[in-house]
Amino acid sequence: MGLQQLSIQAIKKLASRKEVRRIAVENFLMTVHNNESKQQALMNLKWDAERYRWNTATIRAIEDGIDQADS
Repeated sequence: MGLQQLSIQAIKKLASRKEVRRIAVENFLMTVHNNESKQQALMNLKWDAERYRWNTATIRAIEDGIDQADS
C-alpha cells in the first residue's frame, strides 16, 4: 500500500517549524504520496538530504510528514 497524500495544511504546519528549510519540506511532502512505501520515501529522503545538505530540523519535519502519510 502506498502513502497517502498530505493536506496542504499539514505540509504548511511541518514547513513552518523553527529552522527548517521551508521549500525543501514543502516540495518533498507535496509528492510524498508518489512513493510506493514508507521505506522508499525514507530512502529518497536520505538521498536528498545528503545531496542538498539539509539540516536536522528539515529532515525531522520530512520524517514526521512521511509518518503522517503512512498512517
